[in-house]
Amino acid sequence: MMTREKQDMLKYYNLGLAAYKQRKWDDAIRAFEMALKIVPDDGPSRLYLQRSRDYSQNPPPENWDGVFVMTTK
Repeated sequence: MMTREKQDMLKYYNLGLAAYKQRKWDDAIRAFEMALKIVPDDGPSRLYLQRSRDYSQNPPPENWDGVFVMTTK
């Protein structure tokens, strides 16, 4: 059974992921930050938070399909 804490975190994670896919970087950042307040060690929320911050400063091209392309190893 899933804990209430995990359910709350997933709610914010899913909101963040939806905003991320719609290129709504500020909304995504807020949602992932909320998820991390609930579960601070959630790797996916941390990853998408960083990507959202990066894309808010350097947006992907208009034809971006949501796929992240690594530029360094």
